[in-house]
Amino acid sequence: MDSTMDIVVRPGKDGHHVLMIGALTMRCAIGRSGVSAAKREGDGATPIGKFPLREVLYRADRMAKPETALPIRALQPSDSWCEDPADPNYNKLVQRQRAEGYDMLWRDDRLYDVIIVIGYNDDPVVPGKGSAIFLHLARENYGPTSGCVALARADILKILDLASPETRISILAPA
Repeated sequence: MDSTMDIVVRPGKDGHHVLMIGALTMRCAIGRSGVSAAKREGDGATPIGKFPLREVLYRADRMAKPETALPIRALQPSDSWCEDPADPNYNKLVQRQRAEGYDMLWRDDRLYDVIIVIGYNDDPVVPGKGSAIFLHLARENYGPTSGCVALARADILKILDLASPETRISILAPA
């Protein structure tokens, strides 16, 4: 493992986005509104910038604990992410049952079977600047996300194997 191995997300030559780590290039999906340097809550954009990887969350009932040097923990059915800018827990993992303003992480569609939390708008948290920005599993057709970066299961597992607490993700604007 190379502790200086960073991740780059950029537009690919075929109109799709790609994620690169080391010598690997893999297709990925981004937000339905593309990328933005002025990310706002609910805008559907993936934020432009360079960010740390905070931790890995995974569904232990659906997969074995992934191999990674990143902090990792199993999701619980009540885990959710606060997306309400008026809530003091905005852009934080909280324990909630289904409620408005929360992204439930225990999903039926498998998109969140493994999540890498991107350190966007968390140090400090700015209400309304955007929340719940993750690397997570892509839909079968690589359909757009709500602002996250999404990959095939095999690709996200490769990233977990290569990433370290020093790894950063750079999300680039189109050239």
